[in-house]
Amino acid sequence: MKHIINKMNIESYMIKKTLYDNKGEKRYVLMTDGQSQVLELNDIKKTNQFISILNENTDSGCKYEIIIVKNKK
Repeated sequence: MKHIINKMNIESYMIKKTLYDNKGEKRYVLMTDGQSQVLELNDIKKTNQFISILNENTDSGCKYEIIIVKNKK
């Protein structure tokens, strides 16, 4: 499913996952859309709700955060 950014919206949002590898080192991963493309959303409210759900349901100590992308008009 491809997410189209509204050209009037100058911001879009990506989700960063923070986790620790087996050596205890911090790693960062951008969430993908299931087709190896970085997931980019354009609704801050829905993105915040999604991140809240992800953070409440993680069982491995991962943390999810929003990355704000500034797009040109």
